[in-house]
Amino acid sequence: MLNEVERWLTTRSWSVTDRPLHKILAAKRASGQSVSVVLPALNEEETVGDIVAVIRHDLMMQVPLVDEIVVVDSGSTDRTSEVAAAAGARVVHRDDILPRIPTVPGKGEVLWRSLLVTSGDIVAFIDADLKEFKSEFVSGIVGPLLTDPEVDLVKAMYDRPLGAELNSLASGKTAGQGGRVTELMARPLLNMHWPQLAGFVQPLGGEYAARRSLLEQLPFPVGYGVELGMLVDALHLVGLDALAQVDVGVRKHRHQDGQALGRMSAAIYRTAQLRLARGHLIRPSLTQFERGEDGFEPRTYSVDTEERPPMAEITEYQSRKVA
Repeated sequence: MLNEVERWLTTRSWSVTDRPLHKILAAKRASGQSVSVVLPALNEEETVGDIVAVIRHDLMMQVPLVDEIVVVDSGSTDRTSEVAAAAGARVVHRDDILPRIPTVPGKGEVLWRSLLVTSGDIVAFIDADLKEFKSEFVSGIVGPLLTDPEVDLVKAMYDRPLGAELNSLASGKTAGQGGRVTELMARPLLNMHWPQLAGFVQPLGGEYAARRSLLEQLPFPVGYGVELGMLVDALHLVGLDALAQVDVGVRKHRHQDGQALGRMSAAIYRTAQLRLARGHLIRPSLTQFERGEDGFEPRTYSVDTEERPPMAEITEYQSRKVA
């Protein structure tokens, strides 16, 4: 299996500089494909506007690579929607999409519903908490899909510095401690159970693009397990050589605290578990502890196990495609 991973790394692992923008644009014109960018957002007023503005300026006004930018607000209590709209995005509220199915909290829920309010042949997902955002995050992951018809899904790979590590990056040292859940949970799971996917540098990264024809066939875990679930399901559906990754440099973003990472890890583990054994299932929970006035107090959280079916099975989506 290692040889297969090494082969894949040489044929499906690229740098953003491998595809100049003019070649990507030529491929887009020749194929006639359209590109949608989706930003799932929850209380991201500090960063979402800058991300939208960069994409709009660089990839819509300067060159016509992106056809639409959609921010799906999943219940923000700050000015996320107003800031995103002012920057030029079309803002859609999660609860307004497919209202006959009640919404549940979670990133995967938002990504799944976004397929109903976008039209691109290629859909690129970008997290809304990125700082010092560069448009190469979009052009890098969209490029292979426009230039290589055999590629169906592309993940961004990057360094994820954690605090003081930014100085290490500046001095040329290796830094990547920002991906704690990746290293402690996702990478061991993939290496042990799906070793074909061991070559992905950032399997949980929130920046990736895929063909709509693939996305509409995939189930979507509603929570933090969506990236791992999508990668595993895509492997089984289209095969390793239809998956790729592109190095886009450095990803700077807000980091979660240790307990939030614990809840993310539980959801990711459960997503993997569901794919390993589809037997009798219970809804698990995770108990964590916080020190209170009387010592350590337990806090119990349910672990996301719900998944949305492939969008191609949803009546409203089928009707829209026919129309």
